[in-house]
Amino acid sequence: MIPIRDNVPRVTTPVAVSAIILLNAAVFLYSLGLDPRSLAHLFHVHGVVPARFFEPVWAVRAGYPDISGWPLLSYMFLHGGWVHVILNMWMLWIFGDNIEDVTGHFGFVVFYLLCGLAAVGLQMLFEQTSPVPIIGASGAVAGVMGAYIILYPHGRVLTLVPIVFIPLFLRIPSGLFLGVWFLSQVAAGLVSGGGAQSVAWWAHVGGFVAGSGLIHWFRRPGKCRYCYNPTTRDYDPELEDK
Repeated sequence: MIPIRDNVPRVTTPVAVSAIILLNAAVFLYSLGLDPRSLAHLFHVHGVVPARFFEPVWAVRAGYPDISGWPLLSYMFLHGGWVHVILNMWMLWIFGDNIEDVTGHFGFVVFYLLCGLAAVGLQMLFEQTSPVPIIGASGAVAGVMGAYIILYPHGRVLTLVPIVFIPLFLRIPSGLFLGVWFLSQVAAGLVSGGGAQSVAWWAHVGGFVAGSGLIHWFRRPGKCRYCYNPTTRDYDPELEDK
């Protein structure tokens, strides 16, 4: 399933979301100009290598520089290919603007980074001895999706569902779309086991759970114009006609 757009109107200009997307794009374009050896060095130094943190003696012998916890933040801005970066940034663009409406610009940046930290933290627990770098914004973006399912479960996501060669477009409730996505990540993580993986499934799970919890602290009173009201169970009437 490929999301095309959601139907929840944005209230403010998504300054923070746009800035994060531009920064990710700039770093990715920079990485395209590197030779394979330099690219590997970038991923190993600024990506999160679990064994580097859990086995410091090995890390020293392997030649990793001591740059404290910086990779825990910088890993979110590294991507391994066009599909990787485009998919992450597209999901951020679709769901992030409505979260930024609620958190404010600066609040969104802090929220996003905290989700990314929670995401990589859970992934590291499952891969403590892995020498493979963890890179990508997907954990932080999953946090945005977790916040979205809490605030806008009534929204609808226009989704492309390819059936063989027939493109099928469906308006799927965001609660269903994001719920199925989350469960698929949990299932993939359980099936893949605890070894080194090509996809950081548990980072997705960790980010999603963190986002769904943290949004309660980052939500500014009176700024959630189109949010679901859990007390009255009402939705904004404007959304019902879209």
